[in-house]
Amino acid sequence: MNYSAYTIQGARASLKKKHFSSTHLVKACIDEIKEKENLNAFITVCEKEALKKATEADKKIKDGVDLPLLGIPISVKDIYLTKGIRTTAASKILDDFIPQYSATVVKKLEDVGAIIIGKTNCDAWAHGSSGENSDYGPTESPFLEGYVPGGSSSGSAVSVAAQMCFASMGSDTGGSIRLPASFCEIVGLKPTYGRVSRYGIIAMASSLDSIGHFTNTIEESALMLSITAGKDPNDATTPDETVDDYQSYLKKDIKGIRIGIPKEYFAQGLDKRIKEKIEAEIKSLEKQGAKIENISLPNTEYAIACYYIIQPAEVSSNLGRYDGIRYGSARQNFGEEAKRRIMLGTYVLSSGYYDAYYKKAMQIRTLIKKDFDEVFKKVDVVITPVSPTLPWKIGEKSSDPLSMYLSDVYTVTANLAGIPGISVPIGLIQSLPVGLQILGPHFSEGKLFQVGKAILGV
Repeated sequence: MNYSAYTIQGARASLKKKHFSSTHLVKACIDEIKEKENLNAFITVCEKEALKKATEADKKIKDGVDLPLLGIPISVKDIYLTKGIRTTAASKILDDFIPQYSATVVKKLEDVGAIIIGKTNCDAWAHGSSGENSDYGPTESPFLEGYVPGGSSSGSAVSVAAQMCFASMGSDTGGSIRLPASFCEIVGLKPTYGRVSRYGIIAMASSLDSIGHFTNTIEESALMLSITAGKDPNDATTPDETVDDYQSYLKKDIKGIRIGIPKEYFAQGLDKRIKEKIEAEIKSLEKQGAKIENISLPNTEYAIACYYIIQPAEVSSNLGRYDGIRYGSARQNFGEEAKRRIMLGTYVLSSGYYDAYYKKAMQIRTLIKKDFDEVFKKVDVVITPVSPTLPWKIGEKSSDPLSMYLSDVYTVTANLAGIPGISVPIGLIQSLPVGLQILGPHFSEGKLFQVGKAILGV
């Protein structure tokens, strides 16, 4: 029996009924990881630790303990600190780094019974859109051999899509959860900035990083957020905002929900086949009672330029600590993409260029946020594509960084504005997955789940 094919809810019910044990579940997932080793989804597999935790979970289940993720194997992107377990950020600079404490999110998950089965591969330091920039080799799509799974949270997406675990934690700075979710036919959530604690997670760009997750279903996504969201005294960017009852939104229909369709996201550059699929979904939502409105987000055209000034500036600052003295090995061990972003970021922050580039980008960021603020006075959510193209072949864009950066054109705006976004799968084109993005106002994740449920219809 393929235990890992169960949903979280199905697996929890079967564990309670003693159809199988958590130990069997963990072993089944580890077997999947070993069998699909060619996908290179994991950097570190925590087999010994996971089996020990599974034994403990089986005893708790036998004693009648009931926790939301008790005995359920999940994975975490290898930028999450895990006490006693190697954390590399997919960079050889941290090849032998063993953290002395765990990230807040890891603790929250373990407190409700989750079992960390391994640390997943990603673009080194989370720099990338394809999963090709890892110092431990590229992650490969579980759909078509030789294709990218999207990045930077590539291994996390693949670990869920290839049934190696039940859910996975990732990070999203400009689309790094939503893009791989789209490319791997699963659900990927980027919450509101600060909704989930960043404490104990290796920073990429601190004002843009959002902590989210991958699941097979909307229901599981709502469950994961209800566990991970909330105020953290160790992270000053987490607001003292009540955590919503996200699962209650799954029971609501979408009659009267106002959905905005921004013309800027459906203009030249979008694959016609993707556009047609999304338009079909919009018609389906309209039939279910949603009100569709055409809207404009006029500063969208500046988003990529703005993002690739702010993000490298913050990257250059955050990577300054990895100097071979305080952390990690020598700086010459940085990969090409990290070096590119360090140089670009240092340049835009330097004397004489700060006002011309960084300050101007921050002003544009304010305008992009204002665009969304105005739009959300008229509509409840916005629907857009996730990617302008289908997944590409490994190596196809490696020699053209600008082409790679443009794959984030529809996702970076959510990070610049700090709003939540979710990618839901809407089918295949030539055996390659396509995702649809739903964006909402700050702290409107419940609405995203509500509309996402209507799209998936399950």
